[in-house]
Amino acid sequence: MDDERARRFAEAWYAAWTAHDLEAVLDHYTDNVEMTSPLVAALAARADGRITGKAALREYFAAGLERYPDLLFEPIGLFVGVDSLVLYYTSVGGRVAAETVFLDENDRVTQYFAHYG
Repeated sequence: MDDERARRFAEAWYAAWTAHDLEAVLDHYTDNVEMTSPLVAALAARADGRITGKAALREYFAAGLERYPDLLFEPIGLFVGVDSLVLYYTSVGGRVAAETVFLDENDRVTQYFAHYG
């Protein structure tokens, strides 16, 4: 992963969320994506905090956009790894978040781990 590739992904990802464009957001994920998030229990009624597959992710993200109509992510930092990156930003209510995402060769997320401060 190089800095330019990570930056392009991050800019497109933030733009999709800022537009509240569910389809544009979902374009960043593979069909068999695996994600974990502490918010899954609240928004998707899954106590284990895990979602597998784009169809389930669609429901989860749609619920989030509905619950938080003023959702806005403000980038703080971007960290680049070997085959992953971390999006560090301010989220709902000024809460900080860090999302570790692993990308495939088409820059689609295969795994996604959300963390909140």
